[in-house]
Amino acid sequence: MRVMILRDAEAVAAAGAQRLAEVVRRNPAPVLGLATGGTVGGVYQELIRLHREQGLSLAHARSFNLDEYLGLSADDPQSYHRFMFEQLFAHVDLPRGNWQVPDGMAMDPRAEGRRYEAAIEAAGGIDIQLLGIGRDGHIGFNEPGSSLASRTRVKALAEQTRRDNARFFGALERVPRLAITMGVGTILSARECLLLATGESKAVAIAAMVEGPVTALVPASALQLHPATTVILDPAAASGLKLAEYYRAAEEAEAELRMLQKEA
Repeated sequence: MRVMILRDAEAVAAAGAQRLAEVVRRNPAPVLGLATGGTVGGVYQELIRLHREQGLSLAHARSFNLDEYLGLSADDPQSYHRFMFEQLFAHVDLPRGNWQVPDGMAMDPRAEGRRYEAAIEAAGGIDIQLLGIGRDGHIGFNEPGSSLASRTRVKALAEQTRRDNARFFGALERVPRLAITMGVGTILSARECLLLATGESKAVAIAAMVEGPVTALVPASALQLHPATTVILDPAAASGLKLAEYYRAAEEAEAELRMLQKEA
């Protein structure tokens, strides 16, 4: 697991967007796993800038979002369909038929989970999966206790997650209790994972994910088992890491290695 500690939230978003852009540019048919939330919103703003100012094209890409609330239509102001359209899809050239978000209004939500999983497989799998992290260590809507081998499915939301998201809905009772989410196993099947976190409120979860044991109580800790995971943090999110100075030194050493390779 590569851990990058950058100067601030803006630098985190820029670095995340740059890595996604590299995957898009080098791959003739990239498949992106996308996420929602405040931290990744900054990533999308930077991708839009790269599209407008540097010609980054997503016309040849496909994308799959991590999750969606059950019971919310695509045009509901709090749906992740709506978030993605307003934050990214309306501003870049990713074709409408090339992006997917789970259907929160599916008549058979469990069948929708199976369909979504099959669609990811049919696309050839995800090249890079963008992730945030919940304060309790969840990724997607894989709450503590989730199977680390799980696939896209219906999941009940933890009360902590519902309380954290209540600010978007105006009241706790308005927050859905169920969602469709990629499973931990689905996420681990991506060829690369990219997790971003900012702010002191994420410090405990980040420390447990990076330096704690691999456990279903902290679903994000399963990323320790992934061969190509990068975690990008601001100093506040990294404040609980015992080995923070080592991670910084490792990044400096990697930069020296890249320079030597460039000169060779």
